[in-house]
Amino acid sequence: MKPTLNELPKEAKDKHIENKKYFDKLKKKTPKNLDYVMQYLHDAEFKKTDCLKCANCCKTTGPLFTSADIERVSKYLRQKPQQFIEQYLRVDEDQDYVLQSVPCTFLDHENACMIYDVRPKACREFPHTDRKKFQQITDITLKNIAICPAAFNILEEMKKKLPL
Repeated sequence: MKPTLNELPKEAKDKHIENKKYFDKLKKKTPKNLDYVMQYLHDAEFKKTDCLKCANCCKTTGPLFTSADIERVSKYLRQKPQQFIEQYLRVDEDQDYVLQSVPCTFLDHENACMIYDVRPKACREFPHTDRKKFQQITDITLKNIAICPAAFNILEEMKKKLPL
């Protein structure tokens, strides 16, 4: 049974120890076909997942903005990078540029991104379930499954397809 958006944080928390153990085994003995399997699972999930119906990532977390992101988005908004930074961003505890607040300033009332074509790399790649060398980002994935129903579903399918 797939958790609803309201159930997702609790479900992710309940499975945290199981998932952590699974990822620890994955790092020790990484299957040769991991990238292929993850791409397949990612593609299959996103054929049936409509991010516009959810947008929980945009509502609850903010992306990291790289220098390239700041340049690209500020140009799109016809602002100088410094203006963009002052208006929308802050520096977090890791000294990274992040949004001043969530939900994302650029999320409209229909869950669409107003800067979609120039959105930050972190947004384009979220939830990172199709990333090469997936075993290297398990800590991020453990956080993302509490935010993204698709990531949760992909991990559950992964545990079935690649039992360790």
